[in-house]
Amino acid sequence: MTATATILVIDDEPPIRKLLRMGLATQGYAMLEAGTAKAALDALAAETVDLVILDLGLPDMRGHDLLRAIRERKPDLPVVVLSSRDDEPGKVQALDLGADDYVTKPFGMAELLARLRAALRHQLATQGERAIFKVDGLTVDLVRRIVRVNDAEVKLTPREYDFLRILVQHAGKVLTHSQLLSRVSTSSDPQYLRVYMRQLRQKLEADPERPRILLTETGVGYRLKAPDDPPATSSA
Repeated sequence: MTATATILVIDDEPPIRKLLRMGLATQGYAMLEAGTAKAALDALAAETVDLVILDLGLPDMRGHDLLRAIRERKPDLPVVVLSSRDDEPGKVQALDLGADDYVTKPFGMAELLARLRAALRHQLATQGERAIFKVDGLTVDLVRRIVRVNDAEVKLTPREYDFLRILVQHAGKVLTHSQLLSRVSTSSDPQYLRVYMRQLRQKLEADPERPRILLTETGVGYRLKAPDDPPATSSA
């Protein structure tokens, strides 16, 4: 099988690397391994890498510091972070430093693979956004600024549309509260953002109290479902 992409896994736990090696191989990915930050930087300097999976708990350097170093050397290289379940501040910091996404340990391989596909897909998008975005009955025409749900046109306010457009541009990727607010608004108040997310759900979701498209990443931000994402498990 010809490798579809080369992925560098940076994790100091051999069992995790073994699990990833097996899962990535089934999808045709080639895998490089690094158990330390030094080995990771050496691999990035010597090899062609399409995506990085980064565990934040490394023995020789803080994961966030390594992420910063990766971003300085390779600004466009997709990075998916592995984090502990209760480390919400760490997830937010990693995303604000430029990580493309995160997966919480323990993770399911199907979810991880979906995150990898989304990160690679976003990297390959030459225009930064698709002209027509479709998922689960939602259609967004980014050229004509038309939004439809089940073929019925939905009227959005300019600010609602701006938030939706940013989410569509990064479909499948979690965006932090600060990332969304800084790109659309002068406000830094998460409550301001929650109001608009609630309004969007009222207009886009079949059941706004149990959203399936516009998903909450608790304590972190929001994610718009991508067409090949696994079934939604996010809370409102």
